Amino acid sequence: MSTTLLFVTLACNASFTVLNPTTTPNPPTAAPLPAATAVPLLSQQVTLVPQPFEEVSQSPIYTIKSQTPQLTGSDDPRVLAFNQRLTALIEQEVDLHRQGFLQNPVTPLTNGSFLEVTYTLISQHSDIWSLKLDFSFYSDGAAHPGHYSGTVNYDLGQGRELALGDLFLADTNYLETISSYCIAELEKRDIGFESGFQQGAAPTPENYSKWNIAPEGLIISFDEYQVASYAAGPQTITIPYAELASVTDLQGPLASYLP
Repeated sequence: MSTTLLFVTLACNASFTVLNPTTTPNPPTAAPLPAATAVPLLSQQVTLVPQPFEEVSQSPIYTIKSQTPQLTGSDDPRVLAFNQRLTALIEQEVDLHRQGFLQNPVTPLTNGSFLEVTYTLISQHSDIWSLKLDFSFYSDGAAHPGHYSGTVNYDLGQGRELALGDLFLADTNYLETISSYCIAELEKRDIGFESGFQQGAAPTPENYSKWNIAPEGLIISFDEYQVASYAAGPQTITIPYAELASVTDLQGPLASYLP
């Protein structure tokens, strides 16, 4: 009797185990990692605006007006450095002309002197900003007004101003390449280039200190009297990037412009 009861008990326990198996807990599901958020370029966080300045003197008579490019929208040290660089550059030129104007007679020979400073944003690609500054001036008693330019090419991401050599491979004579192209273009123009102005386009750093990065090519600026007479005016030449491909640093600022 007891044997039969034991068998029935075991059978029932076995049936219960089969019908009600022990539940194995599932391993915890790992929480999904948050998607990486792309950090916007510093240049996407700022806006370029003009900072106006005007100074008027009656003794001697002169007027100074300037527009200084400044970035707003961020207190990043790289933005502050950009603004300081442009401010210092323009203030230096303003002070130079002011000191000259103050040497003029109190009683003007004409309508007095003036300086006007303007700027143009040639391009802004990624974190590379390329600006041209134009200075127009007249000193009382001079035969005619004068004009000259300056350029600033700035890598905002790296927080530094670019030199022309930063665009090209270190072991190449990029100035020869640039000069040869410019000379060929200047010779096509009716500006009297071959009448004593060739030296202004020779492959020296001084001759090619004014340049801008633009979508269509590298823009070289020559001021009055550098490669032509005053009457012919300033000259600009745009060199297609394809013409510079053999000397361009493929890891440098022009990499994205190459064909």
